[in-house]
Amino acid sequence: MTPASEKSPRKRGARMPEALLDGIRVVDLSTGVAGPTVTMLMAEAGAEVVLVEPPGGHPDRALPGFRTWARSKQSLVLDVDSPEGRLRLDELLRGADVLVHSYGPTTAARLGLDDATVGSRYPALVVSSVLAWPANHVDADRPVDDLLALARLGILDEQQGHRPGPVHVRFPLGSWGAMWLCATGIAARLVARGRTGRGGPVHTSLVQGALAPMMMHWHRAEAPSALLAAGMPKDGAVTPLFECADGEWIHVMPPCPDDLPLTKRVFDEMGADAVAEANRRHAGGIMARAFPNWGANVEAFRRRPAAEWLAELWSNDRPAQPVLPLGAVLDDEQAKVNRYVTQLDDPEAGRITVPGHPVTLDPPATVRNPAPRLGEHQDVAARHWTPRSTATDRDRGHGDADSAAGGPVESLRFPLQGLRVLDFGAFLAGPFAPMLFADLGADVVKVEPVAGEPGRWGDWPFVGCQRGKRAVALDLKSEAARPAVEALLRWADVVHHNLRVPAARRLGLDEQAVRAVNPDVVFCHTSSYGPDGARANWPGYDQLFQSSLGWEQMGGGEGNPPMWHRFGFMDHQCALSSAAATLWAVLARDRTGRASSVAASLLGAGVLTTSETYLQPDGALAPVPMLDQAQLTTTPGRRLLACAQGWVAMAATADSDVAAACRALGCGSAAQLAAAAAVRPAGEVLDLLAGAGVAAEEVRLDQRDAFFDSADNDAAGLIARYRHHDWGGFEQPGALWDLGDLTTQLHLAPPVLGEHTIEVLTEVGIARETIDELIAAGAATAVPPPGLRA
Repeated sequence: MTPASEKSPRKRGARMPEALLDGIRVVDLSTGVAGPTVTMLMAEAGAEVVLVEPPGGHPDRALPGFRTWARSKQSLVLDVDSPEGRLRLDELLRGADVLVHSYGPTTAARLGLDDATVGSRYPALVVSSVLAWPANHVDADRPVDDLLALARLGILDEQQGHRPGPVHVRFPLGSWGAMWLCATGIAARLVARGRTGRGGPVHTSLVQGALAPMMMHWHRAEAPSALLAAGMPKDGAVTPLFECADGEWIHVMPPCPDDLPLTKRVFDEMGADAVAEANRRHAGGIMARAFPNWGANVEAFRRRPAAEWLAELWSNDRPAQPVLPLGAVLDDEQAKVNRYVTQLDDPEAGRITVPGHPVTLDPPATVRNPAPRLGEHQDVAARHWTPRSTATDRDRGHGDADSAAGGPVESLRFPLQGLRVLDFGAFLAGPFAPMLFADLGADVVKVEPVAGEPGRWGDWPFVGCQRGKRAVALDLKSEAARPAVEALLRWADVVHHNLRVPAARRLGLDEQAVRAVNPDVVFCHTSSYGPDGARANWPGYDQLFQSSLGWEQMGGGEGNPPMWHRFGFMDHQCALSSAAATLWAVLARDRTGRASSVAASLLGAGVLTTSETYLQPDGALAPVPMLDQAQLTTTPGRRLLACAQGWVAMAATADSDVAAACRALGCGSAAQLAAAAAVRPAGEVLDLLAGAGVAAEEVRLDQRDAFFDSADNDAAGLIARYRHHDWGGFEQPGALWDLGDLTTQLHLAPPVLGEHTIEVLTEVGIARETIDELIAAGAATAVPPPGLRA
C-alpha cells in the first residue's frame, strides 16, 4: 500500500474528452444478451463499435431485444469462415482495441481467435468472450444458454417456486451477470494496457455471472457462526406480497403494515373476530411465523385497490412498489428523468421506447443511432482505422496524464494492481463493486461505523460482497476521526459508496466534500432511483425493483402469484453497473488526466434488464416469452422435463430442433414431450436428445458441496480458499474472469469488524498514539490479529 504522500500528482489542464471511452475501437462478434449489450454500452460511452454480422444477418435480429442491444453500432457483413472474410476481419482487428465474441475454445482456434494467436498477431488487443462455462474450464465448449448453464451449475433448485422441485428461472441470471462482468473486465484490461502497452484476454461466462449473486448462499467454513451456517433457506425468504381488491399485487418491505392508519381502519371494519380468524386461516409457513398478523394483513389488502394502499404506504414513508408487467417501467417518470429510458426512430419498428443508458457518466453517454440495417455501414465501417501496434501508440493522442503514453511499461500480476479504492458502502449494492476491484488486484479499504455496517447482520449476506478488502472501523460522525477519514480520502484513487445523499452530506462524504480533500479522485455513488427526480433520495430494496420491473410477475408463472427471487439480482445489477462505470472513469482519467464522477442505481440497471421488450409506437409492449403456470417452460422447446428419475433442461430453439426432440422421445408433438420424458430416467432422455442433436443438460440438484468438491471447478479457478479471522478455513466461488497471462487476487477472506484499522491508518500517516486515542474514545474499533487475542 502506497502512503498518500507518495502518490504521483496528476497533471492539470488535460483536455476534456468527448466521452469516457472516446477513441476506443471495438469489434463485436458476439451473440446472445451479454456480449451485444456490453458493446452497445461501450459505444454509448464513446467507443466506436463495428458489429460484424454473417451474410444472413445476426442470429438475434428477429428478437425485440435486438432493437436495444445493437443500437449505436455500425453493421458490417462478413463471412468469417471465408478467406475474404478472414482478411477483412484481420484488417479490423489490427486497428481495434477490443474484440468481443461468443466462440468456445474449439471454434475460436479454428478461426484463429484463440488467445495464443490473438496475442501474437494483435498484441495490443483486449479480447473477451462470454461463454456458458469459463474459457479455461473443461465445459467451455458447451452451448451458451442460460437455462442449460444454470441447470448444469445447479442453480435451478436454489429458488423455491409454487411447487416442489426445480423451476425455470425466467430472469436470465447468467447473462445479465456476465454482461457486467465482461464490461468490467474489459475496462480493467484497458487500464492495465495503458500501463504495459499489452492487451490480452479477459473471458467470463454465464456460470460466473450466476455465481456472483450465489456468493451469498454458497460458501463453506471450518467453524461457521450460527448465522452463517443457517444462511437463507431456499424456502425461507420473508417477502410480504399482497393481492389487492382489484387483483393487483404490492410488494411491501417488512414489517407488515399493521400500524398504518388504513390498515387499522380495515381491521376495524373486519372486526376482532374476523381478524383472529384470518390469522388462523393463514397460519403455518414462514410468513405467519414472522408476522403474527400476517393473515389479517392478507385479507385486509384484498378489501382496497392497489392505488389506495400505495398512497397510504408512501405517505407514511413505508417502502413498497406495485408488481408490474415486464416493460411497464418504460413509462415511468423517474426512469425518464434520469435518461434510463429513451426513444428511437427505428428503421424497422418505428418510433419505439427502449431502455436508455443505465449509468450516469461525465461526459454523458449518448445513443448514437438505432439498430443498423444489415450491412448498413459496409463501405464506411472502420475504413479510417489505422493499425494499432501498442496501446501507448494510441494513448499519445489522448492527453498527457502521467500513467498514459510515454510512462514506464510495468509488469503486472493483476489488471488493477496499484489502484487504491475506498469503500464506504453498506449492504450489497454499495460494497459488491469494490469487492470486484479487489478481485482484479486493487487495494480496497472498507470503512464502516464502529458498530459495523448493517450488512453484517446475518453474516451470509455480508460475505457475499466483502472479500479481498481491508476493514477499518471509524465513527464518521466524530470530529476526532475526521483527520483519519481525510487521510484515507487523500490516499484513494476511487471513492465508492451507496450512502443516501443527505446522510453523505452530513458525514462529509458527498462528492463536493470528497473533492475538496482530493480533487483527483474518481467518485462513484450508487442509489436506488437515480441522482435526479422526485424519488432521488428514496430508500430502495432489491425486492421492490424485482417487483416494479416485472421480474416477480415473470418469475411467478402465468396465473400464479408473483415470486421474489432469493438471488437478489437487482442489487447485484446495480453494483455491477457501478463497477464498469467506475473503471470507465478510471481509464479516462489515466488517458486524459481528468477525474470525473459516475453514478449507478437499482432503477437504471434494472430498466436495462427489461430490454428484451420495448414500447411499440401504439404503446403496446413487444411480446416476450412467458413462463407457464407450472414454471417449467417458456416455449415448446425451452423447458424442464421431470423424468422418472431426475430432471432434464432442454433448449430447442428452432422448430426443427423441437421436431427432432419429439422424434427422439417418440412423441407426436411438443405437448407430449413432458409425458414422454416422465417414463424414462434422466440419463436416457439426455442420451436420446444428444443423439438427435438437441441441446440439453441434467438439472443438477443440491450442488453447493458438489461445486466446491469438483476438481474441474478447482482447476478453472472457480473456488477461492483462505483463512477467516473467526471461522478458520473458508471457501467461496472464486474467479469471475479468466485473465490468461494475468490473474485474479483472491487472498483475503471477508474481514471482521476493524480487522485492519491499525494497519491501514498507520499506512496513511496516522500516528499510532492518535489511533490508540481514537480507539479509547470509541471513535475507532480495532481487532488484534488472531494470535494476539486473549
